[in-house]
Amino acid sequence: MEALVKRLADDGQAARPALRPLPRPAEIPLSFAQRRLWFLDRLEAGSDGSGATYTIPLAVRLTGALDRDALTAALGDLVARHESLRTIFPDTLGVPRQLILEASAARPRLAVTQVTDAALPQALASAAQHGFDLAREPPLRVHLFELDQDQHVLLLLLHHIAGDGWSLAPLARDLGSYYAARCKGGAATLTALPVQYADYTLLAA
Repeated sequence: MEALVKRLADDGQAARPALRPLPRPAEIPLSFAQRRLWFLDRLEAGSDGSGATYTIPLAVRLTGALDRDALTAALGDLVARHESLRTIFPDTLGVPRQLILEASAARPRLAVTQVTDAALPQALASAAQHGFDLAREPPLRVHLFELDQDQHVLLLLLHHIAGDGWSLAPLARDLGSYYAARCKGGAATLTALPVQYADYTLLAA
């Protein structure tokens, strides 16, 4: 039995080719997981993106002076690094495709709102209740709630079609690196990602 399990494991590994960058066709299909989420999103909310069931929120309290220009630039760096954050999903006759936008066209708008501590929970909940129009809107939205000059809460809203709970830690880490570099007047020199999610989709197609 042990030999059989080992043989099946070896065969399973051999059946999966190594992930590598692939030439991009004119239309990039969705992965199975993306098709499932796209369908469920449409089924629940319709085409206007009014539902937020598949929105993943991440709220971070920021203490100290905040450079909004550096934060905005860092968000642009983030979507430039991660194609999934600048991918929309238009469809033709009900068949969706991945459309990867240029980074300059997909930089998140930093929505700034002044709130009190008492009003903060409701403000966060209200922001998180707005879904995404996957056909037209990149799957990352960013809100900044200003409590006072040195107290802010940054809210990242990520649609599940572009990531999962495990994605939040590397996204937050990358954003922190980019912000620190932008505050110093430069850009972080992060190692380029060897592959993107679209490469996995094309390999599995």
